[in-house]
Order: sequence, then structure tokens, then C-alpha cells
Amino acid sequence: MSNSKSFSYRNAALYCESVPLDLIASEFGTPCYVYSRRALAAAYAEFDTAFAGRDHLVCYAVKANSNLAILNLFAGLGSGFDIVSGGELHRVLKAGGDPGKVVFSGVGKRPDEMREALAAGILCFNVESEAELKVLNQVAGDANKTARVSLRVNPDVDAKTHPYISTGLKENKFGIPFEEAEAVYVLAQSLVNVRVSGLDCHIGSQLIDLDPFVEACGKMLGLLDRLEARGLQIDHLDLGGGLGISYSDETPPLAREYVAALCACVNHRRQRILIEPGRALVGNAGLLLTRVEYLKHTAHRDFAIVDAAMNDLMRPALYDAYHEILPVCRTKSGSAKPYQVVGPVCETGDFLGHDRSLALSQGDLLAVMSTGAYGMSMSSNYNTRPRAAEVMVDGEQCHLIRERESMEHLTAGEKLLPA
Repeated sequence: MSNSKSFSYRNAALYCESVPLDLIASEFGTPCYVYSRRALAAAYAEFDTAFAGRDHLVCYAVKANSNLAILNLFAGLGSGFDIVSGGELHRVLKAGGDPGKVVFSGVGKRPDEMREALAAGILCFNVESEAELKVLNQVAGDANKTARVSLRVNPDVDAKTHPYISTGLKENKFGIPFEEAEAVYVLAQSLVNVRVSGLDCHIGSQLIDLDPFVEACGKMLGLLDRLEARGLQIDHLDLGGGLGISYSDETPPLAREYVAALCACVNHRRQRILIEPGRALVGNAGLLLTRVEYLKHTAHRDFAIVDAAMNDLMRPALYDAYHEILPVCRTKSGSAKPYQVVGPVCETGDFLGHDRSLALSQGDLLAVMSTGAYGMSMSSNYNTRPRAAEVMVDGEQCHLIRERESMEHLTAGEKLLPA
């Protein structure tokens, strides 16, 4: 079971830290996201301590899970943040994050977002195109500021992951093509209102092999040497994120192995190292708690219809992603059978798991594991379904960190036409 130190069975009941999940369901209802504070802190410490005194900054990728309590927890641990929108910057600042530890990635930064980031005093813009670089120079000039920039270079390295989350191939929309990067750096150096400060790449997400990281790092270091030979001052190397987690039988590298491989690549170079983990920090620190509404038996398949759906957890429908599904109480009598675990949304693609061997009764609680990343942050209100509550467990205590949405929330911004 993923992250067994934080999620474990005691006398056949599934717990998060020292709190039984059935108690959380009784108090906060379902569907509900449940996170372990201990697991979050431990995951961050693994990355941070792995650098062993080397100048570095761990920038949590906010898109993985942007709850204010999680951002505040990481900020308190000294984390930086990798953002991809003005909205994420707003969240980081509201959660007490240090803007001087924020890097702004993303291919479509708007001028208003650039202005907000400049006003906040962020560490760096990860610029993804020559057109963006020119707009940023103009926006910074209008604001009488200098924008610190790193160019996100697309190294054309196969991350060997799902095509939707692969970002480092030349056919992907991300980054500046490797063969054009040197010329764009020269252009950046000539612009009045930007200052080159870093070199950046990111090749994808849910990577379970070190080889693509090492290959990309090697290509970036070759480019670094050429840039420095031209007299460019590069202060930091942003080597991206994307380290995977175990959802079923994957065996991704440990954080310390990943960091050691990057540091060995960089070797004696003086630059500060930035990394941008997201999934690896939060993925296995959370689960989605759901209740069986109905059991439906047909001649061809057996369905467990639960109260969580694709609007709560999009990954299975979007990526055909696997999440372990566990009974909250495993003392059920009767034989297990393969169930299609599905939600109430009116889509055939609304499923959480196929052919899961479970012994179930109506009203049972299930835990969909490893949903701390890209669960709540990708959720929606499809079928006019309120988004789930979120709860943080800290030892024996539970904290509601996001209220369940009400119907009033869902319609608050809408207006009827005049009579």
C-alpha cells in the first residue's frame, strides 16, 4: 500500500496517521480528500536534505495541489514555489510564501500576470518563447522594473511517460527548441528590461527512470558552457521536476537518488540548483474517501457506484490512470468479486477503477489512494456537483482545510437575464 507509514490498517480499519477514516467520513462527509501532514513534511525533507549543503532551492509545483494549507506548510519548511498562473501566485502569497522563492513557468503568461509577478518581486520568469521574452521586456519597461529570466529550453528528450504529460520533446508546446536557445539567450542579453539569471528545462511528469533526467541535464550543461563562453552570467540551473511516485507496481527512484544523479551531473559547477517537484511531494500523501451508493449486478459486469466521480478525480478518465482502491474496513464477510468502481456522472468515462477485487455492501467506505497530486487541483463542477471537502490529519487531530462547496457557491456568480 502506498505510503504505509501514514496510511495503515489497525484492527482491520484504515487510518490516516492516528485517525480512522470512517471517523473522518462521519464528521466531514464524502467524497472527501484526506491528507497526512506527516507524509507531506517527510516528502519535502527527503528532497531538501538530499542536497547535503549544496546551494539549492526546492520549488514545489503548485499545480499538483494548490490548497492554501499545503502551500503554507511547505512555505514554513522553507520551500520555494513553481507557479504557472497569476492565480497560483495569489495563492502562494496568501499562504505566506516568499515571492523571492517563486519561479513563474508556463507557455501563455498574460501581461497582467507578468505585472503582478514583477510587483511581487518573484525570483525568476521561466520564459518559454521568444515572443514571450519580448512581451515581458515591454511589460517590465512599462513598470520601470527589470525582470529576472531563465529560458526554458526544450532538450528533445523522451521522458518515457504518458504523452499528455511529456513536455520535453520537440513536438511539445513547451520551451524553446534546443537548437534555437543560444540565439534567444543572446537576444535576452540585449534587452534593456530583462536580466538573464538562469537556465531551465523540464521534460515531463511521472518519470520513473533516471536516464531521461541525466540525459537532459547533460544537454543543458553543454549549453551552459557555450553560454558562459559568450560571457552570459548564469546564476542558477533549474533542472525541472517530474519525479514519479508508485501508484501500483512502479519503482521510481528515491528523492535522494534523483538529487544525487543531478548533483553528480552538475558536478563542480558553481550555479545554484533549482528543482520543481510536485507529484513526488504530495501524491502519496493524500487519498480520496468515497462511499458506495449502490451495487449493480448485470450479466456482464458488476458495478460499485460510489459518490465520488470523474469531476472529483479526473486522472482515470483523462489518462486511464491507475489508483489503488482499498476498503476502509476490511473485515467484510463474503467473497470478493471484480467490480467496476464508477461514479454518478453521466459519462461512460466516469470511472475510478476497473476490475477491482472487492467484497462490498451498499454504504461501505472506500479509499482511492495516491490522489494528493492532480486530484483536487483538477476537479470540476461537471454535472453541477459541488467539489469535495479537504481534511488535513496531524497526528490525532483533523483540520478542515477546505469546506465542501454548496449549491450557493456554484451559482453565486451567475445572473438571470432581465425580464
